[in-house]
Amino acid sequence: MSQEIEGADKVFKALADASRRKVLDLLYTENGQTLSALCEQLDMQRQSATQHIDVLIGANLVSVVWKGREKLHFINPIPIHEVYERWVRKFEKNRLGFLYDLKVQLEGENDGKK
Repeated sequence: MSQEIEGADKVFKALADASRRKVLDLLYTENGQTLSALCEQLDMQRQSATQHIDVLIGANLVSVVWKGREKLHFINPIPIHEVYERWVRKFEKNRLGFLYDLKVQLEGENDGKK
């Protein structure tokens, strides 16, 4: 299995859990939070939060930076963008093409001019 597919599988697995999506939402709102700050906003024990964050780190959705004795967590949007480019964008293109064709058909050859 290629590294690209393995990486996408990890991203999909990470995004499949509501608690992990909430962590990403929290980091999107305020990037660079400590585990303690994240735990205050999550409805789970510290150990559970750590396990969820480790999955996000493994999927490269969260990166860690040490600042002195603090371990800060930052969202990494690149893997989500890669999923968008691979899985979402191509479907949008077809839909937009269909809508354009429908517009042309409804407006006729005069391009909507009267």
